[in-house]
Amino acid sequence: MATIGLVATLKIQAGKEAEFEAVFSGLRSQVLANEKGCLQYDFFKSKSDGTTYIVMEQYATQADLDAHGKTDYFKAAGAKFGGLLGGAPSLVFADKIG
Repeated sequence: MATIGLVATLKIQAGKEAEFEAVFSGLRSQVLANEKGCLQYDFFKSKSDGTTYIVMEQYATQADLDAHGKTDYFKAAGAKFGGLLGGAPSLVFADKIG
């Protein structure tokens, strides 16, 4: 099976960047500590727009990606993100080549 990549672009409400970063950092710690099938879970802040963040994820299998979305800590973070996002995230799923 191919490694699954996910790139999410998130627009955060102005003034809520620090809160988003704190919530995401906590989520990232949980993911990396508990999900063996997660190969990458990093986030970046746009240099040109301080309210835009890019999340880069890699999973060993589709099952690992599916399991990620079902964890209690992901659901809890998702509830917190609802009040921080400035719109729906843009998601791009991809299969790793090579």
